Amino acid sequence: MLNFKPSKMTLAMLSTGLMTVGAPMLAQAAEEQAAEQEVEVIEVRGIRGSLQRAQAIKMSENSIVEVISAEDIGKLPDTSVAESLARLPGVTGERRNGRTSGLSVRGFNENFVATSLNGRELLGMGDNRGVEFDLYPTEIVSNIVVYKTPEAGLLNQGIGGTIDMQTISPLNTNERVLTFNASYEENDKEAANPDFDNDGHRLSFNYVDKFLDDTLGFALVLASQETPRQEEQFRAWGYADTPEGNKILGGHDSFVRSAMLERDSIAAVVEWAPTDDLKIQLDALYIDFEENDVKRGLEEGGPVWGGVNYTETNVDNGFVTSGYWDGFHSVVRNDGLSQEAELTTFGLNIEYALNDDWTLVADLSTGEVEKDIIDVESYSGVGRAGIDGRPTAARSWESTSSGVFYSDHPTLPGVDYTDESLIRLAGPQAWGAPVIGGDAQDGFINRPEFEETLDAFRFEVNGVLEYGMVSGLTVGVAYSDREKEKINEGDYLTAPTYPGDGPIPGVLGVADLGFIGIDGVLAYDSIGLYRDGYYTATPASLVQTDRLGDTYKVEEEQTTLFVKVDLDAEFGDIMMTGNIGLQYVDVEQKSSGFSTVENADGFVEATPVSGGADYDDILPTLNLNFEVAENQFVRTGLSKVISRPRMDDLRPNARATFAYNDNQIQNPDPQNGPWSGSAGNPELEPYEANQFDLSYENYYADDGYFAATFFYKDIKNWHRSTSVLTDFSPVYIPSLHQDSEGNAPATLQGFVDSNLDGFEGFVRGYEFQASLPLRFVADALDGFGLVASATFLDGELEENVEAGVAEGEIPGLSDESYSLTAYYENNGWEIRVSGTKRDEYVTETRGTSLALQEIGREGLELWDAQIGYDFDESGIESLKGLRITLQGQNLTDEDDIEIDLTDPRLVNRYQSFGRNFILGLNYRF
Repeated sequence: MLNFKPSKMTLAMLSTGLMTVGAPMLAQAAEEQAAEQEVEVIEVRGIRGSLQRAQAIKMSENSIVEVISAEDIGKLPDTSVAESLARLPGVTGERRNGRTSGLSVRGFNENFVATSLNGRELLGMGDNRGVEFDLYPTEIVSNIVVYKTPEAGLLNQGIGGTIDMQTISPLNTNERVLTFNASYEENDKEAANPDFDNDGHRLSFNYVDKFLDDTLGFALVLASQETPRQEEQFRAWGYADTPEGNKILGGHDSFVRSAMLERDSIAAVVEWAPTDDLKIQLDALYIDFEENDVKRGLEEGGPVWGGVNYTETNVDNGFVTSGYWDGFHSVVRNDGLSQEAELTTFGLNIEYALNDDWTLVADLSTGEVEKDIIDVESYSGVGRAGIDGRPTAARSWESTSSGVFYSDHPTLPGVDYTDESLIRLAGPQAWGAPVIGGDAQDGFINRPEFEETLDAFRFEVNGVLEYGMVSGLTVGVAYSDREKEKINEGDYLTAPTYPGDGPIPGVLGVADLGFIGIDGVLAYDSIGLYRDGYYTATPASLVQTDRLGDTYKVEEEQTTLFVKVDLDAEFGDIMMTGNIGLQYVDVEQKSSGFSTVENADGFVEATPVSGGADYDDILPTLNLNFEVAENQFVRTGLSKVISRPRMDDLRPNARATFAYNDNQIQNPDPQNGPWSGSAGNPELEPYEANQFDLSYENYYADDGYFAATFFYKDIKNWHRSTSVLTDFSPVYIPSLHQDSEGNAPATLQGFVDSNLDGFEGFVRGYEFQASLPLRFVADALDGFGLVASATFLDGELEENVEAGVAEGEIPGLSDESYSLTAYYENNGWEIRVSGTKRDEYVTETRGTSLALQEIGREGLELWDAQIGYDFDESGIESLKGLRITLQGQNLTDEDDIEIDLTDPRLVNRYQSFGRNFILGLNYRF
């Protein structure tokens, strides 16, 4: 066993029930010491209590881990699981629409990070396996453990690592707990849209108790939240080439966004230990999530793509930075987004002790997620396309670090987009499709639906096995059955006034666009119009290949056999612990969908397709820990790690495109011929890497340590997008695929963009971290402390000449990232200031038809602060149990900027979200 003697402080932590899960060795050591002597313990709460519990778990684990522990039952240090995790070394957060939602571990984003709840794989609410961490209520969490090195008993693994969220153990609490949390939240940006507010709230209730002579434990969490978001966004269409070869903005859509996230959650844990040999635990979690937002602004063509009259006034090293233009009919956008999702998960764990040394464990779980998205675009302007006499926009522009800023044209008048007598509900540009007419598109709706289920079973035997340095053995088998289905439908929307136009029904007011130099646009409820049946909706799947081409079902069954041998030895004065193990993983995956092609009339022809693969993997692991001095450890790990393929990449779908252009039809070169397409790949095997870790950790106090870690991941199998020469004979229709004179194509071959595996690369990194109570510097600083980390990464995906693939970047990898927390806690006062910073990185965003596409994002620096007072220290008996906190998030009002990967001056997207302030009350009965 690890040579660690828990302090009185640690015994108190264990008694809260917050620390039992994830620290069995520490719990056993504490029980042995408590049995030897009577110890009076004082329960530790607050910031320092959270740090001490996290440090104790980190110290006791055989793997290299990072840990977050709740400050108290139902209270994490932050308002979001994602925000707390983003402060850990090697972990970086990604803001999405103003919320820290995505996470990267050691440079790999959440699609390559396994996530579990109490050791069971957890479903996300997104397009893939990655979990949106801000959607899970912090109130259910007692500890979060980030496993950077795996072990054979850790069934849910990822190349980046594994994040395990752990709930409280009610049987390990020493008293009944009733906790109530309430907070009021406000964004400092006034809502630019008249139908949204900039304030919200959070409410939660935690109840923990034991019954029947402490053999039955029960924990319940009820949580509800409404969180506002305000945003100003500039988004470029892209950058075109002028006749002189300079880059110039090709067009933009800029808007103000207001959103309200609503989430209701119920979590429960029931533990029953009717005998000393039997323990049964049932977990349940239900999350009802809804987010509604509006985006209102302008969509406009630029000097080149928009076909407008323009004059350049300044060119800087090949980039046009200012000028003026006129002649474009601007599109006023009133877009609405509604996302609704429900997650339900149940888990049953049964432990039965055969004797003092051996235990049987059976674990069953089931989970389900349903998610629907309604994303409405609604167009208005100075009148329907084709009507004579419509006024056109005229404006000067200047490129800035946040996009483009407009001002008055030097000679021509502009357009007042807030004039109800001028702005009409109709498409001012000739947008449409053959199925509705070339000028009949007054809006569009994307409405994908997702459904995912996961059923799993695990059985294991573990116990003591004393044989040389072998101290324990775990053997088991696990099975999971996962299914994900996506239906990607959308509709063209046409106003009832077509082919004419009409006034906007139900104008709400004006959306302010002052951040780009424009007064504003008329605001109205586009989702309400759609739901009320105002528009005529025509299915886009009739003419768009990417509808049925992105509709699929993926099924996978995984069987895992695992064995882990615990190690324990002493070499002179050096204690060694660790484990060596092996997993054998057998996978059967299959998927079904559609192959689509557009015919000569512009309509889609779809053919059902299916595919799949079977494969197996052997995953060895080795973790060794050497206590080279008292409470000083050298840890090392060797392992093979995998991440299952992305769900959307496993679809069998293929979308074929035929260019009805005589020159292309008669070109025999497949690269320039008429055929092209894109496809999924149901035969993809997992991402795979061999990993080495080396760490030094020095725990010089219950609440103080420092550590340095080096790791190297040798990527042996990665997926990358490539163009594959493909025979299009199966989709060739002689009567359709002809040139204007009826001639057949000169070739039936073309290139299809698809993901292939077999690519290699590497990631290596250094992680440094420290927790320093400043009482070690001076007694007068008792209560002050610092927690800091720095991570330095280097990695790339290697070039593959044969496949025609250049070097690439790991999604989510920032070369450098830092975090710092300074705190003060004494006499009831709790003050914390925290900051995180990361370099630029590659990520994904939603593009056309809500499809994910790769983009580059600039680095980000976020600063938060919190001040609170715990009235337990006030001496006022009537206020005992009350804690008040005030938090400020994004205090420096940091912007998000997406840039062109080839020239950072070319701003693709700029977002500003404002500061958030939260006033909270926590009352513990």
